[in-house]
Amino acid sequence: MRDYKASTPPKVKKNKVRRERRQRDWRALFQKILRCTVTVVSSALIVGGALIAARMLVASDYFRIETVRVENAVRVGVDEVLGLSDIAVGSSIFDLNLEMIGRKIEENPWIRTARIDRIFPREVVIRIEEREPRAIVNLGYLYYLDAGGEVFKMLNAGDRLDYPVITGIARKDMLEQPEKTQERLRTALAVLDELRERRRFNLESVSEINLHPDEGIALYTYMGGIPVRLGEGDYGRKLDRLEHIYKELEPRLTALEYIDLKVPGRVIVKIENRPQRGRG
Repeated sequence: MRDYKASTPPKVKKNKVRRERRQRDWRALFQKILRCTVTVVSSALIVGGALIAARMLVASDYFRIETVRVENAVRVGVDEVLGLSDIAVGSSIFDLNLEMIGRKIEENPWIRTARIDRIFPREVVIRIEEREPRAIVNLGYLYYLDAGGEVFKMLNAGDRLDYPVITGIARKDMLEQPEKTQERLRTALAVLDELRERRRFNLESVSEINLHPDEGIALYTYMGGIPVRLGEGDYGRKLDRLEHIYKELEPRLTALEYIDLKVPGRVIVKIENRPQRGRG
């Protein structure tokens, strides 16, 4: 009988394709490695040589300081600035710590800022900005006040006294409320600037400016020490009103007790009933 069952076909072996192995070009690989090595070594030699040359140049006498120049010194002597800088002629210009030198020079109260520059190859320039007193603040002792409202120096014998004196500020105010106190001092300076621009009642007419925490600002005239009460704010218009009549008031200042400008649109003058007094 015939067998109709499916028969499994015989397995046919596939032909295997042989891959030929390529031979490495060892000569080309060696040349590539050699080129890379030469490049790296050459770069290292160049950088190393440059560093050695730079060190030799820095250590040479070519960059030894020969001149130290001070600019803008008026109140502070040049020799004093040089002494504070501690820059030694003959030292390397690269050894200077410019920021530290500037801070050291600024320890002098008259010097606001100090900038130090290297002028290659052998010069150093110290450029200073000095403080300019705008007023004197009475804190128990007398101190100079600069244009920024900063108290910067206690007065010594020989210091000039011909500046308006600001009173009403206590030392504890400076310590406990420094920002608020400095703002009050800046307000006082703004009033002084307002006076500086005037022709009749001006900065020369005032000897003292008092900062009262409740009553505001009061000016005291140089002649007779008469208080001129400004209060708070609108200082320009208040002084305008005073200037309109100051020509008539000035000869009689010593007979007055006070001048009040705090009431809008008015100038209130109180006559002194007591004997003539002096404050300025």
